[in-house]
Amino acid sequence: MADPAECTIKVMCRFRPLNGSEVMRGDKYVPKFQADDNVVVGGKPYMFDRVFQSNTTQEQVYNACAQKIVKDVLEGYNGTIFAYGQTSSGKTHTMEGNLHDPDGMGIIPRIVQDIFNYIYSMDENLEFHIKVSYFEIYLDKIRDLLDVSKTNLSVHEDKNRVPYVKGCTERFVCSPDEVMDTIDEGKSNRHVAVTNMNEHSSRSHSIFLINVKQENSQTEQKLSGKLFLVDLAGSEKVSKTGAEGALLDEAKNINKSLSALGNVISALAEGTTYVPYRDSKMTRILQDSLGGNCRTTIVICCSPSSFNEAETKTTLMFGQRAKTIKNTVCVNVELTAEQWKKKYEKEKEKNKTLKNTITWLENELNRWRNGESVPIEEQYDKEKANADVLALDNVMNNDKFTSSPSVPGLKLTDAEREKCEAELAKLYKQLDDKDDEINQQSQLAEKLKQQMLDQEELLASTRRDHDNLQAELTRLQMENEASKEEVKEVLQALEELAVNYDQKSQEVEDKTKEFESLSEELNQKSSVLASIDSELQKLKEMTNHQKKRVTEMMSSLLKDLAEIGIAIGSNDIKQHEGGGLIDEEFTVARLYISKMKSEVKTLVKRSKQLESTQAESNKKMDENEKELAACQLRISQVNAKNDMIKQLLCVCARVFFLSLLFIFHFLCTVLTNQKIMLEQERLKVEHEKLKNTDQEKSRKLHELTYDMQQTCRDLNSMREKFGLAKELQTLHNLRKLFVQDLATRVKKVSQL
Repeated sequence: MADPAECTIKVMCRFRPLNGSEVMRGDKYVPKFQADDNVVVGGKPYMFDRVFQSNTTQEQVYNACAQKIVKDVLEGYNGTIFAYGQTSSGKTHTMEGNLHDPDGMGIIPRIVQDIFNYIYSMDENLEFHIKVSYFEIYLDKIRDLLDVSKTNLSVHEDKNRVPYVKGCTERFVCSPDEVMDTIDEGKSNRHVAVTNMNEHSSRSHSIFLINVKQENSQTEQKLSGKLFLVDLAGSEKVSKTGAEGALLDEAKNINKSLSALGNVISALAEGTTYVPYRDSKMTRILQDSLGGNCRTTIVICCSPSSFNEAETKTTLMFGQRAKTIKNTVCVNVELTAEQWKKKYEKEKEKNKTLKNTITWLENELNRWRNGESVPIEEQYDKEKANADVLALDNVMNNDKFTSSPSVPGLKLTDAEREKCEAELAKLYKQLDDKDDEINQQSQLAEKLKQQMLDQEELLASTRRDHDNLQAELTRLQMENEASKEEVKEVLQALEELAVNYDQKSQEVEDKTKEFESLSEELNQKSSVLASIDSELQKLKEMTNHQKKRVTEMMSSLLKDLAEIGIAIGSNDIKQHEGGGLIDEEFTVARLYISKMKSEVKTLVKRSKQLESTQAESNKKMDENEKELAACQLRISQVNAKNDMIKQLLCVCARVFFLSLLFIFHFLCTVLTNQKIMLEQERLKVEHEKLKNTDQEKSRKLHELTYDMQQTCRDLNSMREKFGLAKELQTLHNLRKLFVQDLATRVKKVSQL
């Protein structure tokens, strides 16, 4: 490093290679490298501490940019390394790279390894305490990447007016692996997104803070150093990145904070009295890194593409302005009790000398004002006065490098000083309390805001569901109207069917009665027919029996006649002898034959009667069969009508059931809609309550902010009232006036 007390910010420039999309687009390679410390873009040369070409490795970048800062931090200095450039220019690759690849890892993992390697090689009497913090600035709010519940942390100042993030998680680490695990955890919580220019575009500024404290067990000397490793989000042109919606809001905040950083760099480069550190939280945190007590290295990352030439020139101009800034650095050492005692004695002696000098000068001034002439030997020596003034300036300069011990004001008594210090401590405590309360209220407001967003999303989804249900209800109402018309038609048809059913039922009853009467008549006819059939069968049997008997009698008679004929014709003697017997027998035969003849006639007559009776019975049977067939036809018709009536009844019952089911569904839909409307009303009421609560919290937050600002103003007034630097400056001016007045008087006396 250049000077132990004053050094400029080192600016390194790195160009990445052309990416695939730029090569496909046919972009030209713009930069021209003439030496290791300059580059020409658009015909204009730009000078930096070091310029890295596109083929530079990660190790070469680290050795040139960050390796020396590790030793400085372990010696008690503060250090800062941050990458600046447009989006997709390689900032995250430079700072982080591939965290677990030995060749591809960036500055942060390499610096972690080097810190522990230096510690392992240092004196054994040194005891180190290393703690790390990791947070991001997203939408101008500080989010803790190691504790995602802390979403809006505040920036405070310590007793030495150095800004720090209050409430940020600090983890003690004792090995590189623990640090890398912490980085991996924080990186997983960081905001990234896909844009047209970068698939892994950082949407926030990330700051990795390494705080190293060391103590020498022999000398009891304590040193502390802080190292800020910053990966800034890239500036964006919306026309190139295609950001919209949430990405557009992120781009606006990124460009705003980078613009504030540019304003700070410009103000420091121009040497203006006012530097706008408070325009953004990022510049507020990096206040000590820009023009303060810190060794700072800026790596400006540029795109070599002609498509991004304008952005590249802007980045190079930023680097040139930053290169002119000077930081005043000193070792952060904590004095021991003995050193503080010696310092106190020394300052006490200086204070006594200054008081004596002031008393001497006041007496001399009073003598001159009273018109007395002061001899030369009694006059205060001008060279000695200049030496005292120079000593006073040295004291003031030393106060810049130490923790500014409180020297009592010349116009204050000890009691007043103690009172002022107590009041100042009280104001500091009130300020811390207010900051804590504001932080808690901010976190509560964020939670309430998140709850309100969730409720609004729920309300929006409920509204969408309500609209869908309303549309469905409208459709169901239309279907209901159509169904009502159909139900009316069905009911009319049912009434007609009921009337027809009554008529058909009456007809069925009549037909049933007729059928029963016909059935009874049929049964009677059937029984009569059965009796006639049985009687006819008996007659047939009797007829057959009579025929058989007549046939047998005729056969026997003919046989007898044949025998008689044979007897008569063959034996005349016997006939002659028994002439008297033959006549008798012939008479008997004739009688018998006549009797048989009469019986045969009777049988024939009886047979004819039976045949006529059988014909009549057959005729009646045919008529009965015809009537039976007609009755069966009527019965089948009646059964068909009954089946049709049953089907109609089933259809009617089905239609009635469907109408009941439709009415039930309609009632269920109405009840569901009523429940949805009630739930919507309840959600509206809860939303209003949450909104009112959020407004109340916002009001309280504004009041607390106002109180804090009032407290800060009171504190600043106290600082202005009791500021040692102002008193010393006044004394210095008074001395100058006195010396000038004395010189004027001496000149006048010499002229006289």
